[in-house]
Amino acid sequence: MDSFIGIRFKKETAKRFQTFSRTYFKSHTEAMSTMLDFFFYNEISPKEKLGPTGRTIEAKLLKRINAVIAIMRDVEKTQTKPTVAMIQSLFEIDEPNKKPLIVEKKYAEEKKEVRFREKRNIKNEL
Repeated sequence: MDSFIGIRFKKETAKRFQTFSRTYFKSHTEAMSTMLDFFFYNEISPKEKLGPTGRTIEAKLLKRINAVIAIMRDVEKTQTKPTVAMIQSLFEIDEPNKKPLIVEKKYAEEKKEVRFREKRNIKNEL
């Protein structure tokens, strides 16, 4: 069996470690061993910052996404919509309004068709 050794910690630090150790490990020895292995294998110092946290990364990402959306809306307003409108106007075939031709007055009089004619009586004419 392994022997134990006493290490001196401040009371507050010892309480924090005990709470942490009970939450995640079976014994205090296992907790300390795992923490030391983590720093050794990952070649980092406990005093180093590991970089941005998940919350800060998310906030930066949301800002960038909002910026991209703003850029896309601006491009749509200033470039896409006007270009589409110009192209549509080029391809639309707008028939010109048919205006009546200007005709001289003597030709302007319409000839009225006779719809009914009198029947001639052939017997009376003979």
